[in-house]
Amino acid sequence: MNKVFRYAAASAALLIAGVLIGITLQRHVDTSATTPAHAEKKILLYRHPMNPAVTSAKPLKDEMGMDYIPVYADDAAPPPMGEAGAVSIAPQMIQNMGVRTARVERGALKRIIDSVGYVSVDENKIRRVQVRTEGWVESLHVNFVGQQVRKGDLLFELYAPRLVNAQQEYLAMLAMDNAPLQQAARQRLAALGVGEAQIAALEKTRRVPRLTGVYAQEDGVVQALAVRPGAYVEPATETVVLADLSSVWVLADVFGSDAAQVQPGAEAAANFAAIPGKTWQGSVDYIYPGIDSATRTLKVRLRFDNPAALLKPNMYASVRIGTGAPRAVLSIPREALIQTGDGARVIVALGEGKFAPRAVRAGMESGERVEIVAGLREGEQVVTSGQFLIDSETSLKAGLQRLSAPDGAVKNQEAP
Repeated sequence: MNKVFRYAAASAALLIAGVLIGITLQRHVDTSATTPAHAEKKILLYRHPMNPAVTSAKPLKDEMGMDYIPVYADDAAPPPMGEAGAVSIAPQMIQNMGVRTARVERGALKRIIDSVGYVSVDENKIRRVQVRTEGWVESLHVNFVGQQVRKGDLLFELYAPRLVNAQQEYLAMLAMDNAPLQQAARQRLAALGVGEAQIAALEKTRRVPRLTGVYAQEDGVVQALAVRPGAYVEPATETVVLADLSSVWVLADVFGSDAAQVQPGAEAAANFAAIPGKTWQGSVDYIYPGIDSATRTLKVRLRFDNPAALLKPNMYASVRIGTGAPRAVLSIPREALIQTGDGARVIVALGEGKFAPRAVRAGMESGERVEIVAGLREGEQVVTSGQFLIDSETSLKAGLQRLSAPDGAVKNQEAP
């Protein structure tokens, strides 16, 4: 049995040797026949006779003893860099895989930072209602936190002996027809918090009311209510806190790596899940000075107009912050980019069902598009759907080529 195996192996070896000799002779004849035609041409490089992806700057022999094939300047150009692993896919398979492509475009693009945040009251529009003398709250006209009030609405009525005495003094000065004393008494009423409308009513009726009304100076929503009927108050007592929601803040977190890109006054947009279909346009109002030690993020304050008071405090938001002016750059859809540990690449559609991976260098991201700094040309087509399946196929093909290439051939893949 061993003799039979040895005989079969020897026969196969002789057959392979004969085929290789025939191929070598044929190549020698073809080369010699064309040598005069190439006598004046410049040799660019030498290709492996069995694997065109393997090249050399000088003449070599492969593992079988065959000469590398010279590539002349007038010959067909070698495959572009990064496209040696191109694969061909049948039209039916392309359709089954749902392969879609998009054009590499040049246009104005600026970096967009996506983040999340929550609505906060604009602290510049918070008004704290306090009295300027001691007294007792007799009647309360705002009853709960969250109640909407308008400018001029009566908040509560206060009994304050000093206010009663000051009004009586003013009426006495009016009866004396002494202008300087009248002016001094009027200024005292204003200093105690009596409004112009109340002083005018006093001058008209010449009667001192027992209770003095405290009115809202701005539109707002009751944020805090610290008094009830019968409560004793003094100038240090914070009776009512009103917040005007005609404009609000959105506090968003930005990664520390993006902090330098955000500038005050930059455009910002926000969407709220509670109010679908509407986008608010605002701006960066303030950038807080410190990075949060736990989250390593920077707090950014955005300001949005809210005339209809649709935005409520503590409502969650998805925000997008613009950075800098737009630049004319090459860009592709973000979904076309394949990020790996070795860098980024895309799958380029070469036409006629051929696809090839190509390494690229990505730049800034702006919404759904990514800037391409190097690796692509305007007008080329990149795969946006099904690219991972194609990338797996090209990676497998490249891996098989590396496994089948001998050590000497791998070392000779350097550029001339």
